[in-house]
Amino acid sequence: MPLLTPISRTAHLFSRDERGAALVEFALLLPILLLFFAVTVEGGRMMWSYQAANAGVRDAARFLARSAPYDICAPGSSLADHVAGLDTDLETIVAEANSGTGLYPGGVTVEEVTSALDCITGTFRNSPVGVVRVTATVRIDLPFGRLISMSGAARPSLTAEISDAQRVFGS
Repeated sequence: MPLLTPISRTAHLFSRDERGAALVEFALLLPILLLFFAVTVEGGRMMWSYQAANAGVRDAARFLARSAPYDICAPGSSLADHVAGLDTDLETIVAEANSGTGLYPGGVTVEEVTSALDCITGTFRNSPVGVVRVTATVRIDLPFGRLISMSGAARPSLTAEISDAQRVFGS
């Protein structure tokens, strides 16, 4: 029995020792902190991408409203006749900034840009009034989605449809 006394005393002292407890707690919380950081970065990136796409669609709608003639709602006139060559310009405006560089961070693609015309009648000075609408479909691929795709699942992405309408002032 006298041999167990030093071992039990050492075990008792080891169980009371708190040195290194903070390191163990940090090691347990580090994955959770990294996950929160990654979610914050992705949320900010998605908001930036959405706001950039929104600004591009708004600029494209302004461009179309200024390019279409003011009498576009006259009988026999259609949006397709007046803006047939502007489809590529609208896609370029949505996809790029004024400086010509890409407006979005990597992993963001503009899938489709469409335009439409509404002729609104009412008690306006010039009735009917033309209103053009530009709609863009944007896909955002999540960079941290590569980790998810390693498990065999499809890479996650978000798709947003952004639309803006402007009154036609004409050229």
